Amino acid sequence: QVQLVESGGGLVQAGGSLRLSCAASGRTFSSYTMGWFRQAPGKEREFVAGISWRGGVTVYADSVRGRFTISRDDAKNTVYLQMNSLKPEDTAVYSCAAVFVARIPPSSSNEYDYWGQGTQVTVSS
Repeated sequence: QVQLVESGGGLVQAGGSLRLSCAASGRTFSSYTMGWFRQAPGKEREFVAGISWRGGVTVYADSVRGRFTISRDDAKNTVYLQMNSLKPEDTAVYSCAAVFVARIPPSSSNEYDYWGQGTQVTVSS
């Protein structure tokens, strides 16, 4: 069982930056591949970024590649999403998710077993 808690969301102007954190419970965090997803009002949940359980593989959605960076600190049981050059279209609720020992971070939300409650990111123009 893994419990995930996101933090770091907020209101930022276009062009600004935010760093989201996802803190996980449990002693086996290092064995979980982690993903970040987002859902804007009236839209489906979409994959943002993922990092493999050993941190060797990262995957990004085309819409955020080059602006967002996912990383993890297994000593702190935390995964991060550094978001730079934010755009109004990045406005959404951002959620982290976990799946056990996936070599390649899945982009489908159906493949993740555990989810956090989400944190709101609002980018003003």
